Amino acid sequence: MNKALCVLLVEDDPAIRSLLALHLRQAGFVVLEAEDGRNALRRLDEVIPDVLIIDWMLPDLSGISLIERLRRNSSTRQVPIVMVTARAAESDKVHGLEIGADDYVTKPFSPRELLARVRAVLRRRLPEMGDQPIAYGGLRYDPMLRQIQRDGRCATLGPTEGRLLAFLLAHPERVWTRPQLLDRVWGNSSEVEERTVDVHVRRLRLALRQIGADHLVETVRGAGYRLTDQGGGSAAG
Repeated sequence: MNKALCVLLVEDDPAIRSLLALHLRQAGFVVLEAEDGRNALRRLDEVIPDVLIIDWMLPDLSGISLIERLRRNSSTRQVPIVMVTARAAESDKVHGLEIGADDYVTKPFSPRELLARVRAVLRRRLPEMGDQPIAYGGLRYDPMLRQIQRDGRCATLGPTEGRLLAFLLAHPERVWTRPQLLDRVWGNSSEVEERTVDVHVRRLRLALRQIGADHLVETVRGAGYRLTDQGGGSAAG
């Protein structure tokens, strides 16, 4: 992986949490920790991680309830989730996967196995966009045609603007810094400068303006950009 990905580890057992956090950090992840569901939600108000590891049996809000809440929230709907639990029955595993977990690891397990599962869900979920259309906030993008549509109007994007919009559509409401966008959209090429992001955001907005949707790409001052249909931000930049 090109950059240090962030994982939020939600586990109430201090010994297990400490051990897993150690191995995750040694594997190059930035690790945030929460001992229960309420603290996890507070963490998620501050930052959206690249992947979540959630224990089923938490002291306040169960892991199942937490995942259900995360899948209903537009900011966390697409974040990969690995559930860890001592509940090994097939019915429990099916339930965990059906409510939104991307993988399910039963205790006891080795940190090495968990790392392999985390990397696997990241490989499956982070590319997000293939050739299938994706929609958000009344905007629909067809990556095959590089065509955007809204309220019966349409426009065509350039290749880079198309990749940028596809990535933002796959992560609605999340703020991305310029270095993060360079890494995810451009592949962190050493020949590309951060200012390039601003140039292509401007071009993307010009195309979106043709269909009355340029306000969806918001500049978050001092942070970066996000795709939002909430309003209240700046579209300049």
